[in-house]
Amino acid sequence: MNSIRQRLLLWQITALVVTSVLCSALTYRLAWDAFNRIRDYGLEQIAWSVVRHGVQPTQGVDASRRVPVSPDRPAGAPMDAAVDPATGEPLEPTPSTLPAEVPVEDLGQFVSQIWLEDGELMYSSLDNIGPPLQQPGFHLVQWQDEPWRVYTVVDRHQRVQVAVTSADRASDFTELLPSLVVPLCLLVLVLTLLIHTAVSRALAPLHALGRQIRQHDNLQELPAIDNSRLPEELLPLGQALNQLLARVDALLSGQRALLADAAHELNTPLAAIKLQAQLARRASDAQRGLALDELDRGIARATRLVAQLLQMARLEPDVREQERTPQPVALDALAARVVAAFSAQADARGMDLGLVRRDRADVWADPAEMRVLLDNLVDNALRHADPGCRVDLNVVLDGDRVVLEVRDNGPGIAPAQRERALQRFVRLNPQSGNGSGLGLAIAASIVGQLDGDLELLETPGGGLTVRIRLPVHHEKTATGEPVAVSG
Repeated sequence: MNSIRQRLLLWQITALVVTSVLCSALTYRLAWDAFNRIRDYGLEQIAWSVVRHGVQPTQGVDASRRVPVSPDRPAGAPMDAAVDPATGEPLEPTPSTLPAEVPVEDLGQFVSQIWLEDGELMYSSLDNIGPPLQQPGFHLVQWQDEPWRVYTVVDRHQRVQVAVTSADRASDFTELLPSLVVPLCLLVLVLTLLIHTAVSRALAPLHALGRQIRQHDNLQELPAIDNSRLPEELLPLGQALNQLLARVDALLSGQRALLADAAHELNTPLAAIKLQAQLARRASDAQRGLALDELDRGIARATRLVAQLLQMARLEPDVREQERTPQPVALDALAARVVAAFSAQADARGMDLGLVRRDRADVWADPAEMRVLLDNLVDNALRHADPGCRVDLNVVLDGDRVVLEVRDNGPGIAPAQRERALQRFVRLNPQSGNGSGLGLAIAASIVGQLDGDLELLETPGGGLTVRIRLPVHHEKTATGEPVAVSG
């Protein structure tokens, strides 16, 4: 059962039915007890009315045939057959031994009896028979294989006893059951309908939310979901969906911009390569070498642009989480390797490239991403600084952060242009033909994903300083205490 509606209805209606059954049982018990108390009170009133109104027996046995009751016989004990003391002959059977049957017309009616003080039955509404005499008060008596409810009153020289069968009492109560059961059934039916309506109305916001989500079929525009009418329980879901939609919209917008910019940037070097190839084909033997050199430089620029585009694609969040393998990376050792790798390029331009300070520090990152970060920073400095300039790298441990700096004494970047310089495909000096505007953007993307900070500052004396702060990776000792890896 995967339906929330069905689960709610099942649990609520089951709880309703169980509660109704329990309430019915309790109501039946309380009503039965109250009914018995009322009927018992009626028996008591009938018995006292006989006493108070002085009702005299008009039916009974002859005085000469009275059956004395032994004072030692307990109340309620059957009266055995007696013998006439004068003749020794058995007397007429006592009422308790008469095999009498209750007349049909007396079913459901009470039985009244009057006993004399000596235990002689003087009157019985059922032909001198009835339950045996009991002590004063209420009693439950088993007589003729049937339970009876009996009330006995003692007054002067007589005892008045009124009785009714429990079966007759239950039969009277059964006639009242419909008046108890019918309202309860109607209550269960009405509550079931109300519960069904309430559940449907309570789940209506879910259907409305589903309709809003289904309307987002245009990927060109992903508007936020209207949370103003959502109930409190669905508000976190609506907010989470809006956050997801915002991230998806930003991702799609970034991809569209990247494709548009990449197409534009690739068009220029490819057109230049085509033109240089045509010039090389038409050039004379003396000029063909120069044309081919220019063609090689154009192919190198296009190759570098494609490589940077691949780097940007790999830095997308959905791709990055699948391909990256984070681990401790020794930033000082990596900086030394990058300096060694770019030494030939620096020497070719007459530039001084070196690692000035290298504190031992590890960062938790993907090694390939860190190499891309340093390669782009050093390559960007070498491309935009003038020949003969100086490019220095520093790796400085600062508490729980490691500071990576790439300094040059080239032309630098004006403060107003530094924020634009971190955007993709932004070239501050397009006429120079150097770079594609992706180096600093790639570096900023990697630093942001590593929870770091990147700043563009002015080098003292002129030039540009790229300062990056990254969290230091801590190793745990045998005692479990984190220790920064430094030296």
